[in-house]
Amino acid sequence: MTPALWIFSIITLAPVPLIAGAAVWGGGWALASVLYMTVLAGGLDALIRRTLPTDPDGAEFPVADALSVTLAVAQFGLLALAIGALAGERLTGFEKAAIFLATGWFLGQIGHPNAHELIHRSGRGLRRLGRWAYISVLFGHHASAHPLVHHVHVGTPQDPNSARLGQTYYGYAPRAWLRSFRAGLTAESERLARAGRPLHRHPYVAYVGGAALVLTIAALIGGLAGLLWMLALSGFAQAQILMSDYVQHYGLRRTVSGGKAEPVSDAHSWNSPHWFTSGLMLNAPRPVS
Repeated sequence: MTPALWIFSIITLAPVPLIAGAAVWGGGWALASVLYMTVLAGGLDALIRRTLPTDPDGAEFPVADALSVTLAVAQFGLLALAIGALAGERLTGFEKAAIFLATGWFLGQIGHPNAHELIHRSGRGLRRLGRWAYISVLFGHHASAHPLVHHVHVGTPQDPNSARLGQTYYGYAPRAWLRSFRAGLTAESERLARAGRPLHRHPYVAYVGGAALVLTIAALIGGLAGLLWMLALSGFAQAQILMSDYVQHYGLRRTVSGGKAEPVSDAHSWNSPHWFTSGLMLNAPRPVS
């Protein structure tokens, strides 16, 4: 195991027992889960001025399948535990607030980068697991829109997730959500037609059907309250995913010559070098991610 992978494993897995403990016992576990994702993360980034050990480009994660699978499975389990705890009556308001925040941050700051890694894997099973990680936060279309639209058009007006200079996040987010959903749907429909596959093989069938399944499970766990908490958690996670794209590509544009955009480079993505949060987010703050 490489040095970077050791750090990823320790930092990204640590919130799992904290959030699980908070959902089961509340109390100090709830406080610890919030402090880990905020005070500890921010404090270590500020105090320790160094970059995360870097392996050769692209080498960290092909050998990290076990970590990615563990994180994805943990995400499903934490969602179920959190919904049950939030919809129940045994925890205080403070404990519920802490569980909601910590779980939402885990989904948006760890679950999203991990799902991103999985949908880019070569193995079909790993890609499918990444899609379900996104489906579990009702954001399944990102598994299509990100590789088929964002990767192709990043830094151009054709990319829904590249924010214009001067555009506010609140003006960007709903537009990016809707446009990426539609662009991903169009791209997948065209691929389906070229391959001559039946309509039921369309990925968006799984995205919409999977979202319905997730909401049904949430309702079975916690009734109407469970359903509403699921919608709130997924909305919180999606807001962070959209914020990530907003910040990473804000105001950056690729030069277009002869109708063709220049190749994507480090100049088309903002980078954050902080070592702890880079480890927390599986190096997602690197350029061109």
